Amino acid sequence: MKPLHQIIKKPLVTEKTNLQKEAGQQVAFEVAVDANKIEIRQAIEKAFDVKVEKVNTALIAGKVKRVGRRFGKRSNYKKAYVTLAEGSNIDFFGV
Repeated sequence: MKPLHQIIKKPLVTEKTNLQKEAGQQVAFEVAVDANKIEIRQAIEKAFDVKVEKVNTALIAGKVKRVGRRFGKRSNYKKAYVTLAEGSNIDFFGV
């Protein structure tokens, strides 16, 4: 298995993901493009000491953006929606 920091890149903290976290125990992460669901599950459970119920993934295509007179493209990335088991919680801000 790859190191955790190569599988989990960063948590996605947006308005939509905060609502999903409150409603359905679901947290979103940006993960490595070549990571599979089993690796993501193991990395989340080990890094945050929680029990993962299921993992859904989505490949997000990078947008084409203008850079001056030319066009550039943002990188493609993979998003993982992790559903936590009942009683598990991840607190990103530690308040």
